[in-house]
Amino acid sequence: MPPRKGGGTGGGLRRPADAIDLDTLPGYFIRRQQQIAVAIFLEEAEQQGLTPVQFAALLTVARQPELDQRSLAATIGLDTSTVASVIDRLEARNLMRRQPSLQDRRLRLLTTTPEGLALLDEVEPGVLRAQERILAPLSPSEKKAFLQLLMKLVQGNNGFSRAPSASSDRSAAED
Repeated sequence: MPPRKGGGTGGGLRRPADAIDLDTLPGYFIRRQQQIAVAIFLEEAEQQGLTPVQFAALLTVARQPELDQRSLAATIGLDTSTVASVIDRLEARNLMRRQPSLQDRRLRLLTTTPEGLALLDEVEPGVLRAQERILAPLSPSEKKAFLQLLMKLVQGNNGFSRAPSASSDRSAAED
């Protein structure tokens, strides 16, 4: 792309990217914080060998037994093919089971195995430590404000996601 005129001193040529400063882009910091959050989570859950997405799927199914795969995907904000591969890995580790619904054989209902429930109990302290570590640079009042604003951003932009979360829609109604 050829350089554009204007924007510089003396009417010189300016590249379009000259006007962009990464330090002013919220998306840049959100991506960086996501990388940091995943790294901290993986460090804390290293012994259990769980990823943040696997944890979310396992916890959600433990709380909502016999949830179908499509509903799980909508609840945790993932596309159905990603959820299917996550379930494959959890099932291979005997942490989750899927079985056809008696009412609709096309649906695959999910349950957490006793081993999966035990793993959730085992990983809980590390998950909680990870959350504390992620928010550690903030004061207590900043933590509360940050979480409120973060939820507002996620809820307000949920419709732009490739896999909107049904739980974000539910939470938005609570505002």
